[in-house]
Amino acid sequence: MQQEPPALSSAPLNLQLTQFSSEPGQSNSRSARRAAHLREGQKKPSGTSRMRAVVSLSICLLVCLALGLACVLLVYLWSSRFRGGFQWDGSELEFNWHPVLMTSGLVVMYGYAAVLYRVPLTWGQSKLPWKLLHSGLMLLALLLSVVGLCAVFDVHNKKNIPCLYSLHSWVGISAVVLFAVQWVAGFTGFLLPWSPLSFRKLLRPLHVWLGGSILTLSIAACVSGINAKLIFVLKGNNHTEPYSRLPPEALLANSLGVMIVAFGLVVLRILTNKKWQRPDPQPLDTAYRPLNQEEND
Repeated sequence: MQQEPPALSSAPLNLQLTQFSSEPGQSNSRSARRAAHLREGQKKPSGTSRMRAVVSLSICLLVCLALGLACVLLVYLWSSRFRGGFQWDGSELEFNWHPVLMTSGLVVMYGYAAVLYRVPLTWGQSKLPWKLLHSGLMLLALLLSVVGLCAVFDVHNKKNIPCLYSLHSWVGISAVVLFAVQWVAGFTGFLLPWSPLSFRKLLRPLHVWLGGSILTLSIAACVSGINAKLIFVLKGNNHTEPYSRLPPEALLANSLGVMIVAFGLVVLRILTNKKWQRPDPQPLDTAYRPLNQEEND
């Protein structure tokens, strides 16, 4: 009998075809992994660049601290030396509390609280105590601002002077109202246990943007208020020199306005520089957890 030739096995051919067909996919996968590693290497700053960022941030924070203290000192000297001091009796001495409290609370304390998360000493630690400190400083700044508004309203009412008629007053009251809304929303969204994750994710960019906007409004209100006060009191009568001659009081108050603007610019620079942001290992959706969900970084 004639034997049939043995059937050729297709297994080696199939194996070769499988290997051939899989090589492009494996090559693409390896290329994608290499590209991802390259991107991660580009995104991750080197130790030297990171150290430079920390040093430059520390310098800006020290400048911010010095400018804030200078603002408080200048506004206190202005009210105590040139405006007669402080009282709470409905007189002009009560009004002197207004620039001191608004500058100290609505600008300086607010700015310090805003840059708290940028302080390198807070990095690598649990965010919970810094959240509480941030919220507490903001609340203190808001209370100082409210007391400052009470002082000016009390003086105006006792002297039958209209309230909220000037552009300065409109900008200032807008800043305080937005500040109050910002604090309540931040406390509700980032600290209360029942705050939903979706609300925190939605609130975070708005919270950051509104924070910088409130500081800008506060600076505009303080600078316009200083200018209005100098125009009102330095008229060249009652043994005072006119504002146009730039007497010592005008020099001091103008310097205060310049310091306030410089302080605000430094704070905004710190807040907007992405290289100086807190290195948070947590993902975006868990970066802000309520009190009962807070974990160590």
